[in-house]
Order: sequence, then C-alpha cells, then structure tokens
Amino acid sequence: MRSMIKDINLADAGEKRIEWARRHMPVLEKIKTEFARDKPLDGINVTACLHVTVETANLIRTLHAGGANVALTGSNPLSTQDDVAAALAKSGIVVCAFRGESDEEYYTCIEEALKIGPQVTLDDGADVIATVHGEHTEYLSAIMGGCEETTTGVVRLKAMAAEGALKYPVIAVNDAETKMMFDNRYGTGQSTLHGIMNATNFLFAGKTVVVAGYGWCGRGLAARARGLGANVVVVEVEPRKALEAAMDGFRVMAMPEAARIGDLFITVTGDVSVIRGEHFAVMKDQAIVCNSGHFNVELNLEELKGMATGTANVKENVDEYRMADGRTLYVLAEGRLINLSAAFGHPPEVMDMSFANQALCVRYIVENHAHLENAVHSVPTAIDKRVAALKLDAIGIDIEQLTAEQEAYLHSWTLGT
Repeated sequence: MRSMIKDINLADAGEKRIEWARRHMPVLEKIKTEFARDKPLDGINVTACLHVTVETANLIRTLHAGGANVALTGSNPLSTQDDVAAALAKSGIVVCAFRGESDEEYYTCIEEALKIGPQVTLDDGADVIATVHGEHTEYLSAIMGGCEETTTGVVRLKAMAAEGALKYPVIAVNDAETKMMFDNRYGTGQSTLHGIMNATNFLFAGKTVVVAGYGWCGRGLAARARGLGANVVVVEVEPRKALEAAMDGFRVMAMPEAARIGDLFITVTGDVSVIRGEHFAVMKDQAIVCNSGHFNVELNLEELKGMATGTANVKENVDEYRMADGRTLYVLAEGRLINLSAAFGHPPEVMDMSFANQALCVRYIVENHAHLENAVHSVPTAIDKRVAALKLDAIGIDIEQLTAEQEAYLHSWTLGT
C-alpha cells in the first residue's frame, strides 16, 4: 500500500491551508481532542473515499487522533486539491488521489486504498462500497460498517438494500439534519456560485438561471442566485417540491420550456440525463451548462458531442460546443462538480458539522456494529443533536431551556382545553 499523489513538494502549501480550515472547524476540533484522549478507534482500519480538500484533511486527522489507520482516496477525478493530498501523505497518511485522474486511474486509487483492509468505509458517492460489493468481495468479511456522505450515494445504497445486495450496515450521514440542511443548502448554494464565477466571471444580475432540482441543494442555489439579482426558474419532478418552489416565489416549469429561456443551467438532482439532446437543441446562443450533483451523468454530454460540429477548450474549466445552426453552448468542468472543480468546495464552517457527524458515526459503528442490520441507517438523533449543540456553543449562542412545567406538558395527554 502506497500513496499515489501529484507532487510531495506541495505539502507545505497544503499544510497552511489545512490549518486555516482547522481554525474554522471548532466542532470537529472538540471531537478531535476527545478522540485523542479516549482512542475510540484504536487500531481500526478505515478506507475513506472523499473529496480531498482541506476540510476532509481535518476529518482524516480527527480519525487518526482517535487511533484509526486511514487510507484516503478521492471521490471525484477533478476535486482533489493536490497540495492537501501532499500534506497528508507527508504526515504519514496513505493518500491515493490526484487531480485529473482518468477513470482507470480513479479506480486504481480506490483499489490501492482498499489494501489497508478496511473495517470501516467512508464514502461520498458509494464508489468504495460498490467496488467492495462488486470486484473485491474479499474485503467484505472484515468490514463492520460504513458511512455515506452524499444524496447520490444514499440513493445507490437504498437501491442495494432493497435488492438485498447490501452486505454491511451503512449510516446515511447525508440525511442528518445538521448535514443536509446546512451543508447541502448553504454549502452547495455558495460554493456552486463561487465555482461558476471563478470559471466564467458570469454576471448573475438580470440573467435567467435554471436550477434543476429543489432539494436542499436546489433550495440553496435558487436563494443565492436570486440574491445576486438573477431571475430563477426551478425544474422539478416531485409535486410537493415543485409547489414549495412556486410558493417560495420562483417560476416553475418543465425543462423543455426552461431550456428555451435560460442563460445558465445548474443541475442538482442526483439523476441521469437531466439535460439532454432535446434541451441542448433549443438553448439560446452562449448558454452555459454545469452540474453540482455528485456524478457527471446529469448532463448528457455524449448527445451534445454528437450534435456539435466542433468543440474547443476556451479556458480552464470551460468547453465550447459549436452547433450547426451557428449557436455556441458552454459546458463547465466537463460536467463534473463545478463547486469542487472550479472552486474550493464548501466552506469549512458548514463542513465542520458534516464531518463531525462522520467522525461520531465511525465511532458509533465501531461500538455498535454487532447490533446493526445490513441496511441503510439514519444518523442517531443523539449524534445529530450533539453536533448542533456543539456548533451553537462554538459560535456563542445560548438557547431557551424547557421549564419542568413545560416538559411535563409535552409528555402529558390529560392537559387539554
């Protein structure tokens, strides 16, 4: 087992950025101190397939402080920050990730990280879990359980569980309220717009921005694009979410109609071919298309390539597609996660809560795996509430406490009108 990184000489620059993030992740820092004292993960082998960012580095060091042996690999070929990978590798963590991996290199890195012999897996998209259940079943017998960080991965795992194919318990960290409501909404909302502006210097004011998907990520995107002056259109297939978007003041329509009027399209659905040939065919000249869902399948780029008379990379993270009728369309970051490909990803303040959940759930798995069924489990409420309480304490907010009378009232059925 060996590290596979771009350049170890980037380590000092990465270390400085990791330290900056650490100072803005007070909840994870408290857990790290606790883990260093109690060693709840002593000797546990962990394979982590996550975006290799400064925030992830602080999670990995928290697990390491708790006694875990960790091998880290990237969960997206374009999201690895090479200086961070170098800093972790220099400090003794096995890191198998570098920016710009081919598909073959991506899975080679996963296979190398699995050589640690994992007892716990951490995923952002379920690629390690899929690999272990597919090509490398020899690792299954030693694995106590895993954690999944993102919506797309949870969807995959629930499908596996429904088919009876899931061979070890997995905690859906994505669905914790202190992850989903903050990381997905505030993190994705801000970092996606950051990535778009980095790649294009796009002016949002006065433009029509089409957001495909109105889950927590879509909510955050729509709100922040509107805050910058955009006219926001929401495309949604779930009736209740579509109704919510309409009542939040956004125009709601199907993609064939939205495709004709959008200046910028952002997909955050977790599904495949959300924007496809029939939509590219009617987009206006110089429309920009990008994705902030986990995988790059939300944009059907094969159909777009088949329609184009020529393509060119016009600048970093911007590819031009020339159409037969004279229009030009632009795709950002090859359809991969724009917020990590062209920006830094989520701010550390929100990843603080997400990764606090991850760390505490790893400990929960180690302590409780014998009693967990091979299914997708929710984050225990006690962990979710503890993360919220720690965050409130870290930012200096006191909240109201129930009186004895109020507590009794909430647990009584005899006190009516």
